[in-house]
Amino acid sequence: MTDQDSTRTPFVANETPHPWRRFVAVGDSFTEGIGDPDPSVPGSHRGWADRVAEVLSQQVDDFAYANLAVRGKLIAQIVNDQIEPAVALRPDLVSICAGGNDVIRPGTDPDAIAVQLEDAVARLASTGAAVVLFTGIDTGFTPVFRPFRGKVAIYNENVRAIADRHDCIVADQWALKVVQDPRFFDDDRLHYNALGHHEVARMVLRALNVPNDLEAMQPEPVPVRTWREARGEDLGWAREHLVPWVLRRLRHQSSGDHVAAKRPEAAPIIRLETDRS
Repeated sequence: MTDQDSTRTPFVANETPHPWRRFVAVGDSFTEGIGDPDPSVPGSHRGWADRVAEVLSQQVDDFAYANLAVRGKLIAQIVNDQIEPAVALRPDLVSICAGGNDVIRPGTDPDAIAVQLEDAVARLASTGAAVVLFTGIDTGFTPVFRPFRGKVAIYNENVRAIADRHDCIVADQWALKVVQDPRFFDDDRLHYNALGHHEVARMVLRALNVPNDLEAMQPEPVPVRTWREARGEDLGWAREHLVPWVLRRLRHQSSGDHVAAKRPEAAPIIRLETDRS
């Protein structure tokens, strides 16, 4: 342990129940939960937001949760399609993670994207709800998205400034080093798998200062592969995931076209006795 570590104030969760009764999540595939299939609902996804809602619902009565996020959405679409419906649900806690799909598009300006984000945050914050904002993950560990690392960092600084101006809670993915590991990602190498979503949920609950019994989960060791096997996997990934993604961009299509929000209304959420991860 370094001297800096020894002087750091330890995290202490609240001893009293959290104050929230209605949680609404806004965003894209990250918040929808893509990469974390829900075995109890074929074709549906669980994700970090469901996991957080399960913990929050366990601690208070009359808790309700809605998730308006839809995969593939750009920030303008999220602002146009999700913000007013979120406000109409009258949340006292709302999360918004938006702009990631814009930032990883070539030629986009992270400062301009942040202007759109702030408009949405201002509208949400004006309701009096507590607002949770997310920084983007540090993409330095992944060759495919490493070129966007600088843009993500600039966008993150804008996110932190917006959070400061509007008194938001910051859920800091950039600082979540444990998930900067391919084993926390789905086969598409873009979305978290169940392990990744679980760790994000733990991080969000820390940011909210909510006690919980979610424990760190260890991924399986990386299997030993020959160079030929590794390149074969890369080619398979490119064929199955990268090429379709590029073609959608060229055709101005989205994976979220014709997809509806999975929880458009605020409703109770049942936490299972055991974590399904």
